[in-house]
Amino acid sequence: MSNIAYYRVSTNGQSTEAQRAAMSHGINFDKEFSDEGVSGGIPALHRPGFNQLMSYVREGDTVHVYAVDRLGRDAIDVQMTIKSLLARNVTVHVRGLGPIAAGVGELIVAVLAQVAEMEKARIAERTSAGRSLAKKSLTATGLTHRGKESLGRPAKADAAAVKMWKVENKKSISATARHFQLSESTVKRYCAAKLSNAA
Repeated sequence: MSNIAYYRVSTNGQSTEAQRAAMSHGINFDKEFSDEGVSGGIPALHRPGFNQLMSYVREGDTVHVYAVDRLGRDAIDVQMTIKSLLARNVTVHVRGLGPIAAGVGELIVAVLAQVAEMEKARIAERTSAGRSLAKKSLTATGLTHRGKESLGRPAKADAAAVKMWKVENKKSISATARHFQLSESTVKRYCAAKLSNAA
């Protein structure tokens, strides 16, 4: 009967250390698995670390997770993952919630997973609304609602200036890219767009 930890973070800039620190109070894990830089949009069984965990766990083991949403991409995936573990007589222990048992425990997890999914949808809605507001403001005033001049990152160089410098200095695409600190594909695109506009 092993205590097994599973950690997941969505981006490479994040670390599993916060989850590890929060979960390890009073528990010595026999084995730890993690998926770092793996999107929560990927089903649990398609994640390399979780797949290894599923191969490793045995009847009587306990799998510890930081939060319900670490176990799947949506409410249905979370429920399927938990059912799969419970069917193998593996206990699932969620930090702050405790061990999940068949029946009532599964119901609680289903509700929490649905709440997590709804929050994810709300975040996407707010992001979309913010983008829409920024576009409207940019069209009307030339600035976004936060005072920026563009929605994306600022342009490093004007396409016409890049093309002109390349021609006047008789430089290659790669030399022009280095000069303006642009990628070669951006310089090619700027030059091609300028040529097609002149035609």
